[in-house]
Amino acid sequence: MKKTMQKYVGVCLERAWLLGKWLVLAGVTGVSLGFLGGLFAKSITTVTQIRESVPWMMYLLPVAGIVIVGLYQMDPYKTGTNRVLEGIQSGVYIPLRTAPLIVLSTVITHAFGASAGREGAALQLGGSIGGTFGKWLKMDEYDHKLMIMCGMSAGFSALFGTPLTATIFAMEVVSVGIMQYAALVPCCVGALSAKWVAELLGVYGERFAVPAGVVFDIKNGGLTILLAVCCAGVSILFCMVLHQTEHLYKKWIPNEWARIVAGGCFVILLTKILGTTDYLGAGMDVIELAIEGKVMAAAFLLKMVFTAISLGSGFRGGEIVPTLFVGATFGCLFGQVTGLSPSLAAACGMTSVFCGVTNCPISSLLLSFELFGFKCMPFFLISVCISYLESGYYGLYHSQKILYSKTKLEYINTRTKE
Repeated sequence: MKKTMQKYVGVCLERAWLLGKWLVLAGVTGVSLGFLGGLFAKSITTVTQIRESVPWMMYLLPVAGIVIVGLYQMDPYKTGTNRVLEGIQSGVYIPLRTAPLIVLSTVITHAFGASAGREGAALQLGGSIGGTFGKWLKMDEYDHKLMIMCGMSAGFSALFGTPLTATIFAMEVVSVGIMQYAALVPCCVGALSAKWVAELLGVYGERFAVPAGVVFDIKNGGLTILLAVCCAGVSILFCMVLHQTEHLYKKWIPNEWARIVAGGCFVILLTKILGTTDYLGAGMDVIELAIEGKVMAAAFLLKMVFTAISLGSGFRGGEIVPTLFVGATFGCLFGQVTGLSPSLAAACGMTSVFCGVTNCPISSLLLSFELFGFKCMPFFLISVCISYLESGYYGLYHSQKILYSKTKLEYINTRTKE
């Protein structure tokens, strides 16, 4: 009996030590990234407001591109989100310099009007800070990877104010088909503490209102299935456009300085031809209009083009907010054409296309609840599940591994298609 009690006490102390370790480490990581992410989010908002009030800033976009290329001469790895995923998969080094470089270059990108999001910066910022903390603390390779994932969750949560999504996304995005549950506590604590600190700085996540009175019947359920299938096709198209544009840039304009100048000029030219600045920056105002049921028919295609031109040429940022833009505008258009509530269709479109490009169905479902609430759950559930199945093995991140088939209980261990 005495030996049993000693063993029991030993196990309890071991578990308590493990929990205490991650509460402290993930808490510190979350607080740090909540502060840095909050300042970053406020910077993006500020420069966007300045650009909108000073329209001629857009004409300096090629010059801004040169500055970004110059900044990244300091990073021989040219670190991006793919390298962060590789850091978790195989321990690839993520330099600390990634943090200031991605923050500064993303702020410049938004300040002068290239089409990009913010979450790429959040994931890289978080991965860099988390990985650096792990290196400083001389953690073993396994705990070091958990610190990178914790940082990703914290950075995502600080910018988007969605801790549920942020917690699961870092666990789900690396290897499709499995989740690294060992990261659950670090990611959870990091995401919640980062959100708390960001809100202290006045940075709050987006929330949208969708109609609660849409009946889930055979007609609306059938239209939602059709919408999800279409959104899967849109997500495949978006991934192909992004990747192929980048390849064409590198083929036809090998020099990175000339490439980003050309990209800036293309964005300016398209903006002048269209006579609107709706497709510059992140485009959150257009997303809000789509959720209200208002959309221009070609908006989702134009955002794809602007984003591909911008990111493919070398401007920095992320693809997730443009993905939400594409999904919301396509969904709203679908609703207007078919008779499904345009507001609800825009919400389903956002999360369906997000699922299609990230291959993260659980994160996508949680995102729908955090952005829109639980009242339209059946529509979100159907649209996310079907989009995941129908989007195949395409994805935004070529370092993402597809470990298990989407259609069979089969181990395939491949990477996303381009």
